[in-house]
Amino acid sequence: MSERALRGLAARLDARIPRPEDFDDTLRGPRTAARIGVWLGPAFVLCFLTGLFSHALQHPGSFPLPTGPTRLYQVTQGLHVAAGTAAVPLLLVKLWSVFPRFFERPPLAPRRLVLHLLERVSVFFLVGSAVFQLATGLANSAQWYPWRFDFIRSHFAIGWVAVGSMILHVAVKLPQVRAAFGAPPEARPARAGTPSRRSLLRTTWLASAVAVVATTAVELPGLRRVALLAVRSGTGPQGIPVNRSAVGALVADLAVDPAWRLKVTGPSGTVELSRDDLLAMPQRSVVLPIACVEGWSASGTWGGVAVRDVVALVGGTTSDDVTVRSMQPRGAYRESTLPSAWVARTDSLLALSLAGEPLDPDHGYPCRLITSARPGVLQTKWLGEVEVVRA
Repeated sequence: MSERALRGLAARLDARIPRPEDFDDTLRGPRTAARIGVWLGPAFVLCFLTGLFSHALQHPGSFPLPTGPTRLYQVTQGLHVAAGTAAVPLLLVKLWSVFPRFFERPPLAPRRLVLHLLERVSVFFLVGSAVFQLATGLANSAQWYPWRFDFIRSHFAIGWVAVGSMILHVAVKLPQVRAAFGAPPEARPARAGTPSRRSLLRTTWLASAVAVVATTAVELPGLRRVALLAVRSGTGPQGIPVNRSAVGALVADLAVDPAWRLKVTGPSGTVELSRDDLLAMPQRSVVLPIACVEGWSASGTWGGVAVRDVVALVGGTTSDDVTVRSMQPRGAYRESTLPSAWVARTDSLLALSLAGEPLDPDHGYPCRLITSARPGVLQTKWLGEVEVVRA
């Protein structure tokens, strides 16, 4: 094919691809995108920061983490899910508002071309990471894992990608954002039947609010019926929902075995305690929430023995970490470590009762861990072993 024919073909293809000016819509444009971004940016940042906190609790490092107030994780993880949910309608409308710009031809000037490419790269990674976080987060809430990669590590890593691409996007677009806020409204009259930009923005904010309520209102007794997207109903054995039942964890028979003993190991040796032995120790009663990574939470009155009292039987102190192990044969969280800061708290219990009654098997009978301000996945159920970990 001759050079002239190639140029003709390229011209015909270019003529068929829309241009930004072909989209005659007064609602789209920098002003709409900038105003949506004012809400979308903070939603992303809030979701990222609360996600970092949750990850740090599940993978503690050398730096100290707050052990209270009691409802700290309940609030932070609720905000995490709410911010992520609110970002969905905001992101969709923002993409719709800038959709015509995807058909812009790359500029020829070197500096403008670099900025153009950076913008395209930031949008690609921002949208891709946002979709990944939403899809995998929803699947995790439903405890459905149709993939083979580690959800927690992937969710954590892609969170950094999302925030990094957002920062790059804001940096590239900041001059246009400032111009959009400073420019007067366009003089073009809206077509008949077209809503105003103010109506579009209000509808977007309303959609975000409805999505948040439909996802997280299960915690509020008066609004549970409207929480159509919630992963838990707010009900369950002894008034608290469960993620995994005793049958599902393959411990239903072990939990009710009269021969059950809790093995406690520490610097001075090992003791085995029956449930009656634990009940004979000083009992405490605390009101603590179960707050799960999916965003739902429920509070209950738990009774049992302080962890510090149990580990003291084998020479453990409040300066030691404690590892607890479940009787369930498998699962990512069948074992968890309670840092010393939590061991020192008097409301960190080996719980034996809930709401004044013996634990339901689905809540961890005969014995479970319950502590303040930690994810529900770390509140290990169906305990079989407690080990003092001395540094």
